[in-house]
Amino acid sequence: MTGRTPDVTVVVAVYNTMPYLTECLDSLVGQSIGRDRLEIVAVDDGSTDDSGRELDRFAQRYPDTFKVLHQANSGGPAAPSNRALEVATGRYVYFIGSDDHLGEEALERMVARADLDGADVVVGKMVGTNGRYVHQELFKGGDREVTLYDSALPFALANTKLFRRDLVERHKLRFPENLPVGSDQPFTIEACFRARKISVVADYTCYYAVKRGDASNITYRADHLSRLRCTAEIMDFTAGLIEAGPRRDAVLRRHFTWELAKLVQDDFPGLDRELQREICSGIARLADDYLTDGVRDAMDVRRRVRIALAQAGAVEELCEAISAETQDGPPPLVIEGERAYARYPGFRASRPGLPDRVYEVIGEPVQAALAAGTELLASGWEQPDGELVYTARVRVPVVGDAGTATLRLVRGAMPKSARHGARRLPADREPPAPAGEITVRAAEDGTGTEVDARVPLERRTVALGVRVYVHVAGDTYEIAVPGKDKPMPLARRWGSGNDPYRAAAIVNDKGRVVISTARMHPPRRVLAQQALKRAARRVKSRAARLKSIRSKKRNGSRRK
Repeated sequence: MTGRTPDVTVVVAVYNTMPYLTECLDSLVGQSIGRDRLEIVAVDDGSTDDSGRELDRFAQRYPDTFKVLHQANSGGPAAPSNRALEVATGRYVYFIGSDDHLGEEALERMVARADLDGADVVVGKMVGTNGRYVHQELFKGGDREVTLYDSALPFALANTKLFRRDLVERHKLRFPENLPVGSDQPFTIEACFRARKISVVADYTCYYAVKRGDASNITYRADHLSRLRCTAEIMDFTAGLIEAGPRRDAVLRRHFTWELAKLVQDDFPGLDRELQREICSGIARLADDYLTDGVRDAMDVRRRVRIALAQAGAVEELCEAISAETQDGPPPLVIEGERAYARYPGFRASRPGLPDRVYEVIGEPVQAALAAGTELLASGWEQPDGELVYTARVRVPVVGDAGTATLRLVRGAMPKSARHGARRLPADREPPAPAGEITVRAAEDGTGTEVDARVPLERRTVALGVRVYVHVAGDTYEIAVPGKDKPMPLARRWGSGNDPYRAAAIVNDKGRVVISTARMHPPRRVLAQQALKRAARRVKSRAARLKSIRSKKRNGSRRK
């Protein structure tokens, strides 16, 4: 090492991460900030593969940049990270997982941002690769300053950030070595709590988080009770740092929404009953201490119900709620005026006796649940007096005050934002004008509402999507009626004379029902126009494909 103080020390805690380690280290020595401004401290935590030898190879090749330490296995990344901090000399310190890698300009951009803003913590944009999930909300607002309480930062508590080393040493920040999972969270939470400023670099991908092919990242291999214990310690630590109130709630909402909710996912009903009770007991203690009304109301109804059932010790109802949703999808929504409730097991039951608020849909969009529960029951034609009427019966997963549900035939595709085949209409949008006859009645099994429609068709060339509209908790939702694997009526000719029309009920490539009408014998000029439109669409589609290919090639060359 030269006598000059490096701008940044990168800490790499290593345990059996070959061959990913090589790409990680290559991404560090190739940083645009330059090796003269960079120090890399890598600690081999008793690896049994070639990781230790790979570190020594890099240290031999870049002796002025690398410090490599070897130690017996400690069981987690905390101890090697702490040891690295003892020898770090940079103005800033940055932590990277040894199976991950950085964008070429990551450190240069983050150090520049820290110096410009006077920030003690800088969060660089992260993305997941190979199926690794990374929360993206924090990076949607562009480069900016944030706090722990007014942003999505609590959902990004990994230590993969740039920290001012003076802050770390002044407050003696270290990683708790007794936590096999989540040991970076107390460090990150306290650093952000004590930071004067926290900045975000959102316009450049700084960090690529890799999910290993065998999913052996430490995040993916802890058991239920270990995760519960670690989460409890993290929450208790946070409560000791931040006094009760909205600021503490802003942080702990993450742990109810993520860590604790993950303990009562689809695998929970298959666990041993005693283990189920232990999990519920642990969740109950944390909920009793920290689940305020503000935290509860900020959660989505699915997680809120599961946490509340666990808190009440209602193990059977919790297993039933999870199993039913896994098998049949989300429960029906109970509509009562401007309020809506998810009818999970235990809703308005004497046991466990939870308040309605637990089951209420509070400000969250429910289009995914509506789309999943909407079903086409019948589809056909009626042909009175030479006219043609499309008939349909559709079941929607709402009960109660659902009399305003209706069906329309709508021109134009659903917007791309309607990822589930449904969307919440903007406040200034109304459903299309009514046409035909609509009858609404409760389904006989009490799990939904059936909408019967008779819609007369006009003689014109057009494609019309079959859509259902329902009013839920003050919002109107538009749902594309699914038709995959449903029988469709045969195409029908109607009209007389020399200008008959043809109507067809089809299922498009997205699995949605579309009614298509057209002349059977269109004039030649119409055919020519249609041919030109098809050719234009093909040219546009080809141009889009070429643009996508070029973009992928450019991104690939940048990564190299």
